[in-house]
Amino acid sequence: MTAANVKSRKLDIDWSAQTILPIEFRGEEVMLEARAYQGCEEATQGMALIHRGVGTAAGEIATVRVHSGCVTGDIFHSLRCDCRAQLEAALERITKTANGVLIYLPYHEGRGIGLFKKIRAYALQDRGLDTVDANLEQGAPIDARDYEFAAQILSDLGFKKIRLMTNNPAKVDALKEHGIDVVEQISLIISPSTHNKRYLETKRRRMSHKL
Repeated sequence: MTAANVKSRKLDIDWSAQTILPIEFRGEEVMLEARAYQGCEEATQGMALIHRGVGTAAGEIATVRVHSGCVTGDIFHSLRCDCRAQLEAALERITKTANGVLIYLPYHEGRGIGLFKKIRAYALQDRGLDTVDANLEQGAPIDARDYEFAAQILSDLGFKKIRLMTNNPAKVDALKEHGIDVVEQISLIISPSTHNKRYLETKRRRMSHKL
C-alpha cells in the first residue's frame, strides 16, 4: 500500500498513511518504508521508518530507535546536545539491520516542553544552570515526554517485542508500561565535545542515562 490514507484500529491513533521513502545516508541510497501517524490531538504526530532487509524472517525481533524530535540538533546540527549524533548512529544500525525501525516524534521537542521553552532553557544554561534546573526554573517538568503514542505505533506495526536503542532507562520502562516487551537495551554512546560535555554529564548524573 503506497500513499494511502486509512483509518487505524488503534484507539488513540486517528489516521495513518504509508509510502516508500528513498533517503541518502552515508553516500548511499536506502529505501525505507515510511508510515506517518496522526493522534487524536492535532500536535501529536509520529513517523515510522522501517528497513526490511532481504530474507527478513517473520517474527524477527526489530531493532528500534524511538527518537525525540530536535530542530536545533537534527536539522541545524547543534553541538549543544547529542541528538543528531544519536540519530545518525541509530540510522547506521537500522539501515544495516534486517528489521530496523526508527520512530520519530516531532512533538517531543525539548524533552516535551517545546521549542520556545527549550531555547529559553538554553539561555538559562548560559547563566550557569544545568538542563534539569533550567527546565525547573521556568516551571517546566524535567522531562515531559510520554511514550504511549510510540508504543501504539509499534503495536500497530506488529512490533510488540523489540531491541531498543537508547541510553535512557525511563524510555525503556515507559514502553514496557505500555505493553512493549523490550528484550534488550542498546546504548548509543557519543563522544562528548566542549559544547555538550556538561549536558551529557547532567543526563548521566541526574537522569540516570547509561553513558
